Amino acid sequence: MALSLYEATVPSFAQLVEALAGVLQKGEAHALEKGMRPDDCVGARLFSDMAPLSFQVKQTAHHSVGAIEATKKGVFSPDLTPPPETFAELQAAVSDTLATLAAYKPADINALEGRDMRFQLGERVMPFTAENFLLSFSLPNFYFHATTAYDILRHNGVALGKRDFMGKPRLKL
Repeated sequence: MALSLYEATVPSFAQLVEALAGVLQKGEAHALEKGMRPDDCVGARLFSDMAPLSFQVKQTAHHSVGAIEATKKGVFSPDLTPPPETFAELQAAVSDTLATLAAYKPADINALEGRDMRFQLGERVMPFTAENFLLSFSLPNFYFHATTAYDILRHNGVALGKRDFMGKPRLKL
């Protein structure tokens, strides 16, 4: 079975971003139940030397839609803009990411295969092909940040389980 670049990326991005939307909804509901301000959770971290929830959500978007858009241009760089500061902004970022993912056409993503691509941070440059960049750099980063966002909320008492993280599997119809 041949798997296209589109099939290997976009549906997986969409599945977990949709799940992240649900995780954030549960996080907000949990905060309200406990008499907390949900926006106070946006800065929550697993450890003091790790980035907060807001950064994890931002990077989930950046390593999905941001990675695809960068692949079209041929260069990916870290997004150094500040992360969202409120739950509403986090949810808007997730919603925007889902809308963009839904708009991608398989032919457009598959047409990226074989293109030269590079990661660039200042003087540091890492050369890739488009497919190697998406599959060996962005997908692992995407899963790391989606997992960390889930873990931050779970660590802070939000009742989440594996199904919340995984979202809706793509079943045979």
